[in-house]
Amino acid sequence: MITLPIAGTAEAYTVQPTKIIALGLNYREHIAESQSVKVQGFDQDLPSEPVLFPKTPNCLIAPEQEIVLPKIIERYGFETPRTDYEGELALIISQSCRNITRTDAYDYVYGFTCMNDVSQRNVQNGDRSGWFRGKSFDTFGPIGPRIVPLGMIGDPQRLAIETRLNGVVMQKATTADMIFPIDVTIAFISENFTLEAGDIILTGTPAGVGPLSPGDVVEVEIERIGTLRNRVARQSR
Repeated sequence: MITLPIAGTAEAYTVQPTKIIALGLNYREHIAESQSVKVQGFDQDLPSEPVLFPKTPNCLIAPEQEIVLPKIIERYGFETPRTDYEGELALIISQSCRNITRTDAYDYVYGFTCMNDVSQRNVQNGDRSGWFRGKSFDTFGPIGPRIVPLGMIGDPQRLAIETRLNGVVMQKATTADMIFPIDVTIAFISENFTLEAGDIILTGTPAGVGPLSPGDVVEVEIERIGTLRNRVARQSR
């Protein structure tokens, strides 16, 4: 069970989603780097509606816990194994909702935090069923370091976001660069699925994604939220 401090209080929040719904291809410059990412369904075309995919709750880990590269990847003998970091703004739903409007979307947001949408590219690209497995290995969803309630975040559509690998800045953008704003995304998801209290929505990653290796330290920092830090390891058994 993961608990994170709630900004502005002495309380903690238990992270316990029924589902994690992530958004792909939501920053133009990330779409532009599609040739280096080389994943099925990833091309130069701007999406006409939000691109949704799931991450399963088993992927969640706390700040300072290890991202573990799964042993099963070695079995495939990929010529160039690649598991990437993806720094993202995440939001947590406050109450059950379905078919809400863009105008009402923020009424259903509890707060915001950082997430790292860790992605195993070879599996993501090769599975006939799509992105599901490559996004949902154990430890592939670091979250934290705290939850900032909606009323304390300011404008969530104007937050600086930065990802560092071993201290080197790899991703640097602002949430203003999103193709589909947060309210549009929430409303769209609610047209497709009932959102429950505690569910997590990932809002997409900017350009600069890249591979992780054992021993690496990856940090996702978002303005007003803080820094999510995790070390990378190889599964031992």
